[in-house]
Amino acid sequence: MSLIFTGQVELKTVFYGTPGNPVILLIQGLGTPLTRWQPALIEKLAATGFRIITFDNRDIGLSTRLDDLGLPDIHRLMSAQSFTLPFPGLMPSMIPPLPYKLADMAGDAIGLLDAIGIKSAHIVGASLGGMVAQIIASNHPERCLSLTSIMSSSGNPLLPPPTPAALHALFAPLPGERDEASLVEDSIWRQKVLMSPGYPTSDDDLRAMFTAEYRRHGFHPTGIIRQLAALLAAGDRRSKLMTIQTPTVVLHGEDDPLINIACGRDTASLIPNAEFRAIPGMGHDFPNGLADEFASAILTAVSRAG
Repeated sequence: MSLIFTGQVELKTVFYGTPGNPVILLIQGLGTPLTRWQPALIEKLAATGFRIITFDNRDIGLSTRLDDLGLPDIHRLMSAQSFTLPFPGLMPSMIPPLPYKLADMAGDAIGLLDAIGIKSAHIVGASLGGMVAQIIASNHPERCLSLTSIMSSSGNPLLPPPTPAALHALFAPLPGERDEASLVEDSIWRQKVLMSPGYPTSDDDLRAMFTAEYRRHGFHPTGIIRQLAALLAAGDRRSKLMTIQTPTVVLHGEDDPLINIACGRDTASLIPNAEFRAIPGMGHDFPNGLADEFASAILTAVSRAG
């Protein structure tokens, strides 16, 4: 495990597999640390002859925390989105000042590759990380050998929104007590709203996961707010997706309550020659029972890149 300076931030980074092998770079989602990638998935990818790189995004986990940038106006961003719903994206004048954008997070990934001397990699992103991966494939095609976009979206404002329960899980107030036990239990109920109904994770396993995350990097909700603002302000990316020539596989759960499966279908329809895979029983999480499905999607994109 290393702290890698990208030119802007330091990213906590973990490497698997043999140095010198082709690289698969895994990019996590909103408020999600690198530890959320399934060990079984990483083992399957490394066993096929790849070097796997995972990292904590900026403002999450053990990477640089950007509290000096302040907090964005989330309510204003949400209001702007509601006002422009019938139109293709947010008007620039409606976007309040942002600490950073998704393009900056994409720049972090490019900076990480630069810092470790990697010219190009197979890029995999999940949820917000999928949006970051899409930006890399569009803005930096020479760095992206293949693209795997998992449970993500095109930003099309006409797509179905999250379910009311998923929105509540995302925006519900934090518990009054901020000790380890209270925060872990709070995370469990939120995760259970989002998790895969066909591949449920037990309460004991969720408790172990969130306890380990709390003890690894503590409690830092302001980082999640800044990432969320970058996501909300990203707007409609359909024009960018249509420029992607990278071999692409889009994977999405049929039972995703946070990012509706229509968002994955739209993403795949816009990227030329992209393959779309729908997974019955999958929600918005990384259940161990789907490690083979994730690995298959990633390795299919890789094989299409030659």
